[in-house]
Amino acid sequence: MAELLLPGRILAMDARAAERLVAAGSGDGALLYLWLLGRGGRLDPAQARKALNWDQGRLESAAAALRDMGLSDGRTEAGPAPPPAPEGPPEYTAADITRELEQAGSPFPGLVGEVQRRLGKVLSTADLKSLYTVYDYLALPPEVICLLVNWCVEESRRKYGPGRMPRMGEVQRGAFRWKRLGVDTAQAADAYLKRQELYRTREGEILKLLDLPLRPLVDKERKKVQAWTDMGFDDQALRLAYEKTVYKKQKMDWDYMNGILCGWHKKNLHTLAEIEAGDAPRRRSAGPAMQDHPARPGDADRRVREDVARMREFLRRQNEEGG
Repeated sequence: MAELLLPGRILAMDARAAERLVAAGSGDGALLYLWLLGRGGRLDPAQARKALNWDQGRLESAAAALRDMGLSDGRTEAGPAPPPAPEGPPEYTAADITRELEQAGSPFPGLVGEVQRRLGKVLSTADLKSLYTVYDYLALPPEVICLLVNWCVEESRRKYGPGRMPRMGEVQRGAFRWKRLGVDTAQAADAYLKRQELYRTREGEILKLLDLPLRPLVDKERKKVQAWTDMGFDDQALRLAYEKTVYKKQKMDWDYMNGILCGWHKKNLHTLAEIEAGDAPRRRSAGPAMQDHPARPGDADRRVREDVARMREFLRRQNEEGG
């Protein structure tokens, strides 16, 4: 005859509760009831899920079964609901990679060869897992993955020189970003890369407009250049914002210049002509004295540029005298 093990700590159960649990045939209900007996009958959902290794749905189903049997009033201890478990890629194994590589008709082997060619190295097991995460979990098409790898190679060379190749971890992070942005088809990737190329071109052009030496921009500067490009400012408008910034701050200040441009953008002023014309209504309504002699559109900005020119000439003479 079987004997119960560990009988030292005894939980008392009413015979009627046992009969109801047996009659209902609810294994989860019985497990939850036993756990509640050891807890004095108080249901803490978070602790119950952890102790029983259940998800929220299974716990709610078991609790409902106890209510239906008249063994619980359904009340729980107050407490915040647990946050949902973060979703993420599965932990792929070497066997998963081998299975995909050996599967007939799979495009993955060809993708591996192409990525190795573009990165100039044989992919390690960890590299293959990163690539398979992009291929299987993110479900990016092989042609999109190849475009992504090319982009990462170009970015790495641009930042660090021709000898530097991106790691597969960098490619994987780029893939997650593309997926979030909806860059998951060849057409979307082509449009995205054309936009990125425009940003690169504008970086050099805008550095010249700002009288700054050509150099790779830091992330904060790059984001501002991209925003100004997306807003649609022409070169003359950017130059005017720069001159206003230098006149006010005595140097280039990215945040101050961005504030000027954002202000113009809110008023839908993106060209020099629009900005100059946009000042006219304010000058006409400035007061009686101003209304007698209204300023022509653009006079204020023209005076600012003249002041900046005079300031530059003054600083040049000071430098020459100091030399």
